[in-house]
Amino acid sequence: MTHSLLVPSSLAREAEDKREATRKIGYVARAATIFRIDRLTVYPDPAGEQKYDDGFVATVLRYAATPPELRKELWDTRDELEYAGVLPPLRALSQTGSGSDGSGSLRQGIVTKAGTDGHVRVNCGLQHPISLPVPDGMDLTEGERVTVRVSSREPVRAKLVDVDPSGFVVDRSDLDTAVSRSDAGLAIAASRYGEELTPKRLDEIAPQCRRESATGGDLADSAFTVAFGAPERGLPEILGFTPEKIREDGCKETGGFDLWLNTVPNQGSQVVRTEEAVFATLACLNLME
Repeated sequence: MTHSLLVPSSLAREAEDKREATRKIGYVARAATIFRIDRLTVYPDPAGEQKYDDGFVATVLRYAATPPELRKELWDTRDELEYAGVLPPLRALSQTGSGSDGSGSLRQGIVTKAGTDGHVRVNCGLQHPISLPVPDGMDLTEGERVTVRVSSREPVRAKLVDVDPSGFVVDRSDLDTAVSRSDAGLAIAASRYGEELTPKRLDEIAPQCRRESATGGDLADSAFTVAFGAPERGLPEILGFTPEKIREDGCKETGGFDLWLNTVPNQGSQVVRTEEAVFATLACLNLME
């Protein structure tokens, strides 16, 4: 199951300063964590950028997705992270230890040294990096993120487990590529000009998210990719479409999307901010059975 979220490089275009831009990006990271997004992609919108580009947005998102105990190890001082202190804590389940299904707690770690004796040194937020044997079939390199099951801290007892690190990964890709990935599932464009989402329509959409991938593999439950526009610059403008074209095409197969959905119908504000639209949309999609 893959849930993907697409946001533009112009996400923070109307922020007055770097502090406010960082805070807005943090809200998107928070939404991605709450609703268990697997991948958060920043797509280019150079025409809409002002002070902050895709490098800034992606860097702040990657930093936010990094467990606090690993940030010092992974990140040096960078201009993009000047106001990282205003980012809301994500508290992803495995980072707090509550995501474990077995004995001990699951923690994310970073490989600091890959030895030739079948062991690696891993920083996983304990007092010191620890040496762990590499399980058969697992090939690890320096700098790679891993999952560690810690069963005791005094004395330290831990082992590497073949589980993907929790939380979301961040990448950068053009919009066309992102919506046509083999694991994209149902490709949804969130826009006020799309079809209004209702409980009945949500029930109709759910089976479409369980269709097979292009490679023939089952995408399992509710695999989807949902894309958002930027403040005062929605997806139609970014893609060069008029709202009329979207309505005439029946909100289908425009820009490579399967659906154009208005997930905040009858909005009471003239403008719904991108970070607000992300929360509203993912909350609706989270209800699919």
